[in-house]
Amino acid sequence: MMKGVCLRYAKDEMEAEDMLQEAFIHAFRNLDKYNHRGALGGWLRRLTVNKALEFCRKNASFQRAKDGYQQVQSDPVSESNEIFKQIGLEELVAKIQQLPAGYRTVFNLYAVEGYKHKEIAEKLQITVGTSKSQYSNARQQLAEMIRQEQEDELKRMAYAKQ
Repeated sequence: MMKGVCLRYAKDEMEAEDMLQEAFIHAFRNLDKYNHRGALGGWLRRLTVNKALEFCRKNASFQRAKDGYQQVQSDPVSESNEIFKQIGLEELVAKIQQLPAGYRTVFNLYAVEGYKHKEIAEKLQITVGTSKSQYSNARQQLAEMIRQEQEDELKRMAYAKQ
């Protein structure tokens, strides 16, 4: 479960393993702080998300993405939702890993973890507008990746029939 969280925030498996190792070290050092009120899995998940965010904040490419985001026209949400429904979870995670660090982080916090843009802005020390823009851009880029892959598959199938 913890590795799955890290994979969503990391650009590749090796980075996810580094995040996971940091999360495990922190968990073991702070196990005495777990108060047994909630599920251990929930505590570990929150701790892992926080460690992944800490890792992202230290990453230079995340800093460049957060400082220099660009506004793009967003796709209609319903069109993007339909595109996302067409692929499996593992495939979506692989595509999320291809996103720039800022897009990937905000997308995960908003779409997967359920944070509000105001909370994301506070956690990442960015503006609410930047959070919204990063999320919109991430959705658009993911949708484009999926559309492009579908078009390539159709071309391969047409070529195979010839």
